[in-house]
Amino acid sequence: MFDALTERLSKAFDTITGRGVLSEKDVDAALREMRVALLEADVALPVVKDFTSKVRERAIGEDVIKAVAPGQQVVKIVHDVLVDLLGGPGEPEGLSLEGEPPVAILMAGLQGSGKTTTAAKLARRIQKTEKKRVLLASLDTRRPAAMEQLQQMAAQAEAGFLPIVAGQTAVEIAKRAMNAGRLQGYDVVILDTAGRTSIDEDLMSEAKAISDVARPRETLLVADALTGQDAVETAKRFHERLPLTGLVLTRMDGDGRGGAALSMRHVTGLPVKFVGTSEKVDGLDMFDAQRMAGRILGRGDIVSLVERAAEDVDKDKAERLAKKMAKGKFDLEDMAEQFAQMQKMGGLSGILGFLPGMNKAAQGQMAAAGLDDKMLKRQGAIISSMTRQEKRKPELLKASRKRRIAAGAGVEVQDVNRLLKMHRQMSDMMKKAGKKGAKGLMAGMTPPGGGPNPELIERMKGNKGGAAGGLPGLPGSGSGSTLPGLPGGGTPPLGPDGLPIGWGKK
Repeated sequence: MFDALTERLSKAFDTITGRGVLSEKDVDAALREMRVALLEADVALPVVKDFTSKVRERAIGEDVIKAVAPGQQVVKIVHDVLVDLLGGPGEPEGLSLEGEPPVAILMAGLQGSGKTTTAAKLARRIQKTEKKRVLLASLDTRRPAAMEQLQQMAAQAEAGFLPIVAGQTAVEIAKRAMNAGRLQGYDVVILDTAGRTSIDEDLMSEAKAISDVARPRETLLVADALTGQDAVETAKRFHERLPLTGLVLTRMDGDGRGGAALSMRHVTGLPVKFVGTSEKVDGLDMFDAQRMAGRILGRGDIVSLVERAAEDVDKDKAERLAKKMAKGKFDLEDMAEQFAQMQKMGGLSGILGFLPGMNKAAQGQMAAAGLDDKMLKRQGAIISSMTRQEKRKPELLKASRKRRIAAGAGVEVQDVNRLLKMHRQMSDMMKKAGKKGAKGLMAGMTPPGGGPNPELIERMKGNKGGAAGGLPGLPGSGSGSTLPGLPGGGTPPLGPDGLPIGWGKK
C-alpha cells in the first residue's frame, strides 16, 4: 500500500542523513520532497500542511542543528509526527465489549467496501482473541445473495449465524438477532447492515433506526483504502448521521497510494481500529500507529511478524523441530514443513514486507532472482515426490532417484540439485544457529544500508557466491511464540518508541 510513499520519503531522507551539519535550508528542501510525496499519495492537503509544519517546527530546533547526527534526528522527528498523525503512541484502541451480553457491533459502509467480509473476519478475531461467542446477522435485504454470503463467511469463521427469514425488514432482523443472542448465550452480536452506493436519506434513516433498536457498543465504518480521499469524505458524512466509534480500512494489501489511511484519523477524529490485509477470513489486523509509521518509513514491522508467527506457527511442531536441531538434525521433511509454515504466514512476499528495508524495489530484486512464492511451491512439490526414506536420508538421492523425483514434480534434475544444496546450507546454518542466536540470524537478513542482502539472495538461489548458510527465516524456532528462523526464540530488542534499537542507523 505505501511502497511509493516509502520510496519517496527514503529519497528525502537520503538528502539529509550522513551530514555532519544541517542548515534550515537543508531541512526545508527535505520537507518539500516529503510534501510532494504525501500529496502524490493522496493525503488530504490540510493533513499535509499540519504534518510538514510540525516536522519543521521540531527539526529546526537547536537540539537538532547541534546534534552529532542531525539527519537521523530529523528522521526520528518525522517518525514521531507520523505516529501522532496516525493516532498517537499509546496502545492500539481495541473494541469496547464491556456490558451485559449480548453486546452489539454495528457494521456500516458503502457497497463494495468489504463490509460483509470484514464482519466475518471480526467475528473470528473476537472468538479467537477475546474468547467470546459471536453471532453474525445480515440486515442487508437489498443486495441479492448478501445474506447467503454472510452465512458462508460465518461458517468459515466458525461463528454463529442468525437463520434467514424471508420478508423481514432490517429493523425486525436486528430485534430478532438481539433476542436470539440473549436466549442462546452469545456474548457479541455483529449486525451487518446494507451497503450504500451513496449517502441516501432512506438508508441512513434505516441505519439510525437499527442503531436505536440494537444500541450498539461499537459502530464501525468500513472504508476501502483504495478509494483515497473519497473514503475520507464518506467517513465524515457517515459520522454526521451515525455515532461512529471507529474505522476499519480494507484492502490495505492493495497497490493504492494509501492517503486515506494517513488522513482518516486527522480529518474525522475517529480511531482506525482494524485494517484488512487479505481476502482470507483471518486477514484482519489491529491498527497500531507506531508499527504503521515504521512500515511507511521502510523500517519494517518485526513485532507484527512475531505476532503472526505466534498465531500461525504450530507450537508443538516448532518445539519438536527445535529438539532435532539441537542434535544437529534437519531433514527434508523439516524443510517442507517450514515451506508450509511460510505460506501459512502469507508467503515469502508477505513475510518480507515486514522486514526493514524490504520495500517494493527490494522485493522486486528478490522476485527477479526467482525468489518468490512460486519457488516455495516448486520446492515443496519436489520434496513431495520423494519417499519418506529419501526425505529423512537425502544422501540416498543418486542420479536415478533424482531423475524420478524431477519427473514426478515436473521439474528438471538441476532443480532437485538446487533444493538439495539449499538443504545442506540450511542444515549447516541450523548447526551454527545455537551459537549465533536470533541476533546473528537477523543481522544476515539485511545489510546495514537496508534492502536485500546480496549474499542472502545468492544463498537462497543456491549459488556458490553466498556464504555458507541457507534461507534465514525458514527453519522453525524453539517456541511457537517467536519467529520461525530464530532458533532459541526471542525478538530484536525494542527501544522506548517501540522500534528495534538502532532502527535509524545506517
